[in-house]
Amino acid sequence: MPNVYTCTMNLAIDLFIETDQLVPKVVNRTLDDDVQANGKGVNVSLVLKMLGIESTALGFRGGFTGKYIDEYLNAKEIQTDFVEVDGITRINVFTQVNSEKQEYKLVNQGPVISKKATADLIQKVKKIQAGDYLCVSGSLPRGVSPKILVEISKICQERDIFLILDTSYAEVLDCLKYHPYLLKPNEEEIATWFGKKKLTKEECIVYAKELISRGAKNVLLSLGGLGGVFLSEEVCIEGNSPKGKVVNTACAGDTLLGTFVGGILKNKEPSSNLQQSLAAGSSTAFRKGLTDFSDVRELMKQIRMKNREKVK
Repeated sequence: MPNVYTCTMNLAIDLFIETDQLVPKVVNRTLDDDVQANGKGVNVSLVLKMLGIESTALGFRGGFTGKYIDEYLNAKEIQTDFVEVDGITRINVFTQVNSEKQEYKLVNQGPVISKKATADLIQKVKKIQAGDYLCVSGSLPRGVSPKILVEISKICQERDIFLILDTSYAEVLDCLKYHPYLLKPNEEEIATWFGKKKLTKEECIVYAKELISRGAKNVLLSLGGLGGVFLSEEVCIEGNSPKGKVVNTACAGDTLLGTFVGGILKNKEPSSNLQQSLAAGSSTAFRKGLTDFSDVRELMKQIRMKNREKVK
């Protein structure tokens, strides 16, 4: 099996808090709290590990928080090869206030990445071997231009690396001439890329086909509660989302992607791969943390797959 690398340039520790109320100028006691090593690529590595697939996590880490993420992944027997940077990896805070039935999300910026650290990361990418997979996910930290996505895409094409992109930057469109192996946009991202405020499901699929026409080899389109679509020049397959109580959608897309990549590596047929991936993504959405895959088989029974008109 080829080597798999995930790249999270803006790592984070996520602190989840539950409280009955949030009142200013007084001490608010919490009911529950949870700390999770996070970042979209980190989640992909964690999902792959649960599927029995090894990966190496790349990115930038700083301070005691970056060390915590490193140690957390190592404890899960996931290899890491982070670039050490000045400052500290960010901590994000998500507070669930029960009396208001609201969640407050505080997402920090994280450290500023130097040009040297950026160059060091690029060197790590250049060491990836032909036939290996690189999954670049999430937002970019301060100091790193979105143009790095184009640079990485060019390197991957030159070195025959299977590049997977899961990021919202418009520069993804500039990467298409280098034929990335897989893009994973959601409905908001694909609308923004094509200068639209909002798209219907059918319009999303039309623009996903446009991504294929412009050079992407495959597209995994996440449509939230409406399910998802997998497209290539050969197939266009759609599946619905199973029903359940949504608790947290933050990591559902990462679970969808990680499961799908795992299916590719295990040579799963696209339709069954998408079905399992949609179930896994929903399983994550229906709980506080990542899925443990215990309910995925049952959720798959709710998902109906259908073939749509091919791109070509």
